[in-house]
Amino acid sequence: MFAAAVLAQGPALVTGAVAGGLAALIAAGSLLFASVKQAAGHRPTAMAARWMGGGAVIWAAGVALQPIAEGFVASFADMFVLLGAVVTAGGALIAADRRFPARVALRQLTDAYLSAASLFLVGWVVALRHVYAETADPPAFTLVMLPPMIALLVTCAVIPSVVTSRSSSWLLGLAGIGVLATMTVAGVGQAVARLIDGEPQLWSVMLAPVALLLLAAVPWGPKPAESARPAVGHAIGVAPLALVAVAAVTLLVHQAGGRAGAAVTGVVLVAVSIVLLLLVRLFVLSAVNVRLRGLVKLGDRQLRELAESTGDVVFACDYQGVVREIGPGVEVTYGYCPDELIGGSIFDYIHPEDVPGIQAAMRAMHLDEENAAPGTCLIACRVRAADGTWRPTESVATRRVGGDERMLVTTRDVSDQEALRNQVAHLTFHDGVTGLPNRAYFEERTREVLAGRTSGTANVAVIFLDLDGFTSVNDSVGHASGDYLLGQAARRLRGAVRPDDTLARWGGDEFAVLVETGGEAQVAVDLAERLVGAVSQEPFRVADRDVAITASVGVAFAEDDQPAGDLMRNADVAMARSKELGGRRVEVFAAQMHADVVRRLELAADLQRALIEQQFAIEYQPVVDLATSRVTAVEALVRWWRGSVFVPPEQFLGPAEDTGLIVPLSEWILRESCREVAAWRASSWDIGLSLNLSARQIMAPRFVETVEEALAESGLPAAALTLEVIEEMLVEDAEETIKRLSELRALGVRLAIDDFGTGYASLAFLRQLPVDMIKIDPSFVSGLGRDDTLTLLTRTIVRLGHDLGLIVVAEGIERPEQLELLKQMGCTRGQGFLVARPMAARGVDSLRRTSLTV
Repeated sequence: MFAAAVLAQGPALVTGAVAGGLAALIAAGSLLFASVKQAAGHRPTAMAARWMGGGAVIWAAGVALQPIAEGFVASFADMFVLLGAVVTAGGALIAADRRFPARVALRQLTDAYLSAASLFLVGWVVALRHVYAETADPPAFTLVMLPPMIALLVTCAVIPSVVTSRSSSWLLGLAGIGVLATMTVAGVGQAVARLIDGEPQLWSVMLAPVALLLLAAVPWGPKPAESARPAVGHAIGVAPLALVAVAAVTLLVHQAGGRAGAAVTGVVLVAVSIVLLLLVRLFVLSAVNVRLRGLVKLGDRQLRELAESTGDVVFACDYQGVVREIGPGVEVTYGYCPDELIGGSIFDYIHPEDVPGIQAAMRAMHLDEENAAPGTCLIACRVRAADGTWRPTESVATRRVGGDERMLVTTRDVSDQEALRNQVAHLTFHDGVTGLPNRAYFEERTREVLAGRTSGTANVAVIFLDLDGFTSVNDSVGHASGDYLLGQAARRLRGAVRPDDTLARWGGDEFAVLVETGGEAQVAVDLAERLVGAVSQEPFRVADRDVAITASVGVAFAEDDQPAGDLMRNADVAMARSKELGGRRVEVFAAQMHADVVRRLELAADLQRALIEQQFAIEYQPVVDLATSRVTAVEALVRWWRGSVFVPPEQFLGPAEDTGLIVPLSEWILRESCREVAAWRASSWDIGLSLNLSARQIMAPRFVETVEEALAESGLPAAALTLEVIEEMLVEDAEETIKRLSELRALGVRLAIDDFGTGYASLAFLRQLPVDMIKIDPSFVSGLGRDDTLTLLTRTIVRLGHDLGLIVVAEGIERPEQLELLKQMGCTRGQGFLVARPMAARGVDSLRRTSLTV
């Protein structure tokens, strides 16, 4: 029965059913396979393919059922076809991957209705009114035409979303629209054929199969680039209104040229609904327009308020620099009334040196605007304020303000920032205490001068100056007062140098001067002498007291192709030499000075190695009782054999003191000599030990503890140890030195003043510090019998020692007449080459059982 019903239909309908079914199955299979393949890649594409495949299957079922239900005016087959179209439309929307707010979705549905209704009216005037007239059955016409009209409405609703989409599955959605359009056209054609009891045309039944085959091929074709997708958003937006206009014109032409007839209710309702929707749409657009204008005004007001609140000056000008509009901030920042600036040129207020650069920037912006290139321009210039001062400013210029040839310029006064930058730069290259250039500036300036100096041109010299005794100022009156003294010294030095000379504070209490001598070396030497005089000419007034300061100065002259670092080093070496020679003098650098410094550095390194490798030895010089020639004590003297070369003590003790190596060296001498003398005393020999102390050794943190430990380890009685200090050590840092020596005296150790008579405060310190012994300096002993004055002075020292109850030891006895005079004066003890030369421990050991023959 089913086969008979199918064969009873026309060949076109049967062909369309078969072709449509096969094409739909092919499309469904292709889309479903593509969805499985792309499921892990782009989810919207896979979902859209599934929906479109399902829609194709449902549509194919409806097409297959149409030959059976062809006898009905409206059948369930039409419902399958319509449902397939709706599902396909859903797949197209999914492929578009668009999300709209409810307001936008409502507008799109309204546009879809306007488009579908307009197309229906055009179709009515062109053909459908004739079909309606032949049918003479309004309900049947409505039922038959309703499914394709709904499909048309669905198609019009989907088109805007798909065409304006930027999704990667845009081409699949576009193919879905094509399938919907062909389904709609085919549905209209078949509905018309059904209403007039005719067989549908072959083209009307073959359109959909062809579209479905194209849809099946889309997932396997090339992916279109995003730049290739058409920008048709504006065209889609005005398309519904254009269709309404076409429909209205078609109706007017039809009414003007046709016969008047009875109005069709459905058509009238459609036309009236279009008019009402247009009125609603117009009202909505008017409301939106009013709201947008309000937002624009609000945004403009907020922009102005923001610009004014930032403190910047905001104005608009053309590319010739004529001011068209300016904010009130210009009066606060620069003192100008806004009205007096409008119509004038900005170049009247910009520094002439900055005008060419700004004009070039504005021309470049104008050319970029003609080339439609967006952007901004940053401008830094100086602007004249109403008070006549030039203010540094930073501006940002933006093109196309108000849609005409104008620029929006935002200008900020950066005077405070510029002042801060200048202050930072000044602090970077200047000293905060004296206000002079600092070391970094001086080094850079020296490099610049030497780099611009050619061979044979004017001499360049560097002078280094150090304030003698400045450390004691800090220690006595504090660092704040010391900084004040440095400021006074800087002012004196600034008054002594020439205007072209560069005076800088090198660091601490050192200053440096860069001098271009003009070919006369004496110019630099004379300037150095003036600097010494400027510092030493009168005391400095610090903390309500006068402080006398002298200066040690070194001068170095630049040689050809000499690096700046070497020149400054040479001046520093010359200054150090001046300080070694007592200060308050000028020393000019000589190559030998640098060689001496290098030798001292090498010697210091060798000293450290000698301590580790135990290259030092101790010799003992006996001290005898002049009356009995009995050895009463020995003085420990250090000796250094660097390999097979003997290094005199005067060559290495100074560097050891400077580097601090004297502390571990003296500790070794103390422990070793205490151990040796303790061993001699253990054999019933009443002998004492004398050791010289250095200033750095006394100031060592654990000096007293070290002496106490050495005595305890060796077993030497404290009374057998005599520690000797020179008078200068008592003068420098006297309070701390006397404190340390008093602690030693409390242990039972005896104290002696070495080289007595050559210092500055012997008698005063004899009163403050309880000493046991004084040792007459060899310079007095050497003149005995030859110089009456020295003889008198020596006699006085011996009598003073006896009166104070001190042991007096004469040093440097080398001639018999010296010995006889000392005995006559009452000097009890002595030492020297005439008595005994320094000897090793085994030589001293041989003296235990005998007395020296003096």
